[in-house]
Amino acid sequence: METHIDIFDEIDALRAERNAIILAHYYQDPDIQDLADFIGDSLQLAKAARDTDADVIVFCGVHFMAETAKILNPSRTVVLPDMAAGCSLADAAPGPDIAAWKAAHPDHVLVSYVNCSADVKAQSDIICTSSNATRVIDSIPEDQGILFCPDRNLGAWLEKQSGRDMVLWQGTCIVHETFSEKRLIQLKVRHPDAKVICHPECEPNLLAHADHIGSTSSLLTYATTTDDADTFIVGTEVGIIHQMEKASPDRTFIPLPGMDESCACNECPHMKRNTLEKIRDCLRDLTPQIEMDETMRLRALRPIERMMEL
Repeated sequence: METHIDIFDEIDALRAERNAIILAHYYQDPDIQDLADFIGDSLQLAKAARDTDADVIVFCGVHFMAETAKILNPSRTVVLPDMAAGCSLADAAPGPDIAAWKAAHPDHVLVSYVNCSADVKAQSDIICTSSNATRVIDSIPEDQGILFCPDRNLGAWLEKQSGRDMVLWQGTCIVHETFSEKRLIQLKVRHPDAKVICHPECEPNLLAHADHIGSTSSLLTYATTTDDADTFIVGTEVGIIHQMEKASPDRTFIPLPGMDESCACNECPHMKRNTLEKIRDCLRDLTPQIEMDETMRLRALRPIERMMEL
């Protein structure tokens, strides 16, 4: 227990010494969420990174999120506790493949979900997050063709929300694609008054059962403020439940299991790469740092700024 307390003290001292801000996604381990200066979903974290006056940004999330912080803050040091913290969606959309796809559809605009590399952002016309994706799609003229990458499930959900036909890249999230419909139905039978809440990265058959579909922050708000229920089956990465329980300790939050009962499939292995020890070390050593070619950074900045303007 003393070691646990000591490492918090070390992090606090280094944070002050470096004039650093620690940003954490909702999917981080509870200890990391609790020590962060700011916690949020992708859109909230992008805004926090844009608005900070810290010298150092410690991004407790995954690589594309830290890249976004660097795109918005070229003069600041951005460190990621574990450079191997990637994203299956970003990996599913390599820059050269997206370039060829875009070239094959010259009359379409490319809308890219923020879960993509800086290379893909640089090729995009506008970026979106799950918080603002509907607004982004609605901002595009109705007669304009749309390419959407990399998440086919978010794209399919947006097609239903907007009534638009889009050409979808076939990427998926390794967490959200593994949730089990069979086990969801079993939970609904056991908890008939529970509300099902799902992130739109879930497969369509899961979303068909949902009482509320939205971004991570939207799920948090709904589960902690609605008067319609006090039990919720949560169809997104299990890390968000920590914030739900903190906000509403009198409510019950049940994580939706994956299809494989032998694994913690509702945990993102990339998000969980970040640890307290790695946060301490990256504050102490200012490594690993996010570096970026300035030409690419400026190209990637434009579609992010278009999103921010909305």
